[in-house]
Order: sequence, then structure tokens, then C-alpha cells
Amino acid sequence: MAPAITTSDVDLAGRARALGRRAWKIVRVNWHLGVTAFGGPPVHFKIFNQKFVQKTKWIDEQVFQEIFSISQSLSGPASTKMLYCINLIQGGFMAALVSFMIWSLPGAIGMFGLSIGVANIDETLPRPVYALLSGLNSATVGVIALAAVELSQKAITDKLTRIVVFLTAAAGMLYNALWYFPVLMLVSGWATLVFDYRWIHRPLSALVRAVKRQRARPPSSSRQETGAAELELESNVPPPPRSELPISEDESRSRGKANSESTAENEPRIVPVELRLNMSWKTGTAIIACFFLSFIVAMVLRSVLPQPGPPLLYRLFSNMYLAGTIIFGGGPVVIPLLREYVVAEGWVSPRDFLIGLALIQAFPGPNFNIAVFLGSLTAINGGYSSVAGALIAWVGIFSPGLILVHGTMGIWSAARNRRWVKSMLRGVNAGAVGLIFTAVYRIFLVGYIDEGFQSGRSLGDDPWWVVTTATSYVGGRYFKLNAPSAILLGGAMGLLRHGVVNA
Repeated sequence: MAPAITTSDVDLAGRARALGRRAWKIVRVNWHLGVTAFGGPPVHFKIFNQKFVQKTKWIDEQVFQEIFSISQSLSGPASTKMLYCINLIQGGFMAALVSFMIWSLPGAIGMFGLSIGVANIDETLPRPVYALLSGLNSATVGVIALAAVELSQKAITDKLTRIVVFLTAAAGMLYNALWYFPVLMLVSGWATLVFDYRWIHRPLSALVRAVKRQRARPPSSSRQETGAAELELESNVPPPPRSELPISEDESRSRGKANSESTAENEPRIVPVELRLNMSWKTGTAIIACFFLSFIVAMVLRSVLPQPGPPLLYRLFSNMYLAGTIIFGGGPVVIPLLREYVVAEGWVSPRDFLIGLALIQAFPGPNFNIAVFLGSLTAINGGYSSVAGALIAWVGIFSPGLILVHGTMGIWSAARNRRWVKSMLRGVNAGAVGLIFTAVYRIFLVGYIDEGFQSGRSLGDDPWWVVTTATSYVGGRYFKLNAPSAILLGGAMGLLRHGVVNA
């Protein structure tokens, strides 16, 4: 006799089918991003907006801007955190984890394979390879510049945010330090907060009125009796009510716009149920506290382990864990820091590091995958397994940002409707976009690579690379050329230059 099918069995089967459908949905939407998203974080944000806001409508534009600001405000890989948060809202933790794997693994596997090849090449590369890498870098600069322009169109909502974008971009070009970028974004947030709450407007207005009254007061010796009588007579006539004064059409429009904006600002943000994250702020706070505890333990262990010091692989992990914790600004910022943590330690040669720098610009997915390349070379040069080194570096550099943003999303669910939070968010968003223009400038300075200067030179040293950058920008902006095609076109232009110069 066959066993009876109970209600619990039916419920379990239904939940399994629902879980399977949800998993398939996540895979179906995310599967291609890890192999088609070229150009680094600025371009990734543009791709995510088109994919998740305009096409699939998993989130709306407001939620997109909120997640963008959160991702930029926290340490770690910016575009990876944003994709993680979008899938976290849509399907929960497992969906976010699966999307991260789909997003990061293709590029990580590719960088691992390249590390094996680089470990077995000669000191110098063939000249066509340098030309190809320079072309790829040049086109990448154009693609990132286009993404910065398009993101700024959404971040700039008034004159203040336009000024914030400009000033943060200029400040980022003038100085570079680990603490500098988060400070710039914090100052940007405070600037919009002070402006929106009129903390400076009122004192300045009172001061201006006092100065005007002082200047308008005539000297007593010059007053004539007749003039005084006229002024006294005029002063006794009450002014017309404000509501009866005639106003121009432009003033009427500006008043209506200001009133509507003020009303919209004061109204609470109503988030649809499907866009809400089912996690309390207490859980988010606990996750963040556990992360910082693990960070302290990792750093203390490195300091107290007996000499000659911790094993190489543990030092590699601690360096990557530290880098993933203190880096703000995403991929363009992680490159110089990893140079200090890997090349300065003597684990990877400067030549190999710069090869990895050039190649990661032409790879899809997150720029933080360069850690896989460096971890594998570190393990090979130290006599360890390349797979172990790559895996340790990959986990070490990605985990801090993902843990922090997961906890922050829980806190954000409780804080997102507060007016001061939305005000600061506007400034942080504008500051983050300004720093994308800084990233364009930084990559422009080291994009030209050749046998005589393997450390990289400015693309401006050769007009051909400037033309390549402009071609990728114009192709994307006016001819709808996507990022992978633009970058491949840049590589072809690099090879073309090599052929013409040699001929």
C-alpha cells in the first residue's frame, strides 16, 4: 500500500518549486553580466540602471539612487555591492550570494589563467602586446568618461549639486590619499544638509538686512524739515498686503515649483512592499559589529604571531582584508593601494603588476578581480599553490565590502524616510559622481604602456591614444556603441597604430 501524501509534503513541494522558480529568475537575469559588463564601476552603474530600473523594473529610480549612494559611501567594490543589494532586495541573501558568484567568477577565473601565463613569460612583452594594452586602456577611459557624464545628469538636481560634482572632481584630481575620498563624500553630504536646512541662510540674511538698514539711514544734518514731513507722511500709509502685490509670471512659476518641491521633500518616502528588505536595524547593526570584531582579530593576529612572522598566505589574506576594508571609491582607488601591499612587499614584480593593471581594464566584472591575479602570483613566487593564493586573495578583498553593505541595508530600511538622511544622500550621491571624473583622470595618466616605460605614461603623450579615447566616447554617446564593442575597437586601434609606426 502506497504511503499517504500529507499536507506537509504538499507544502514542502510547493516551497521547493517556488524556491526553484526564484533561483531560476535570479540566474536568468544575472547570468550575462559577469561576461559582458566591461569598463569598470562607472559603466557598471549605467548597465545596472538600464537592466534593473528600465527593463526588469526590479527597483525604481529612487531606490537605485539610494543604493548607489550607499555603495559609494562604504568601503569595498562599489559596483559589486550595488548588484548584491539589488538582488538582496529582490530575492534575499541566497539570491544576492548567487548573483555575486555569477558576477565575479568569470573575470576572476580569467585573471587567474592570465597569472599562470604571466608567471612564465619573459621580462619584456612583444611590442604588439603593449600596443594592444594601450588601446584597451584608452578606450576604457572614454567609456568611463561617458558613464560619468550620464550619471552626473541624474545626480545634478540643482546648482548646489552641480557645484558639489565639480568641486569633488577637482579635489580628487589635486590630491590622493586613503582617507581623502570618504572625507570628500562626507563633506558633500554635510554641504547639502546645511543648505537644505538653511543653517547658514538665516544668519546671512539677518546680517545683510542689518547692513542695508545701516546704509539706508541718512545723516541727521542733511535732513530737511520738508523732506522729513514727507517721509513721516509716507510712513503713516500702511503698505499693501503681500498677497495684493502684483507678481510676474516667472515669479509665480518659481513660487509654485518651490512649494511643490518643499511639499515633496517633507512627505515621507513610500516604498512599495516588493522593494522593502525584510531585515531589522538590530540585525544590521549586529552584522556590522561582528565584521569589525573579525577585522580587529585578523590585524592583531598578524602583529602578535611569533617571528619570523605569519605564513605568507596569511599575510596575503590580511593585506587583502585590510585593503577591502579601508578602500573607498572602488576599482580605480584599489590599484595604487594594492601596489603598496603587494609590490612593496616583494611578492610581485612591478612589471607583472602593471600587466595586471592593463588587463583588468579590458576584463568584464569588478576591477577587484585583480586581487586574484596578484594572489596567484604571490603564491607561485612564494612556493605555494596558485589556486590557494588566488582564492585567499579573492575572499579577503571582497568579503569586507559585502558584509558591511549587507548590515547597512538593514539599518537603511529604518532610516531611509528621515528628511536629513535624504538630504545628505543627495550630497553624497553628487560627490560620488564627481569622484568618477577623478577616476577618468587617474586612468588617463597611466594608460600608455610600452617596453621603455612599463610603469605607464599619460595617454596625452601620444595624440593617437587621445583620438582612441575620443572615439570610444563619441561612439557610445552618439552612435549607441556598447562598452565591450568600444573597448575592442580601442584594442584594434592600438594594433593599427603599431602596424603603421613599424611600416
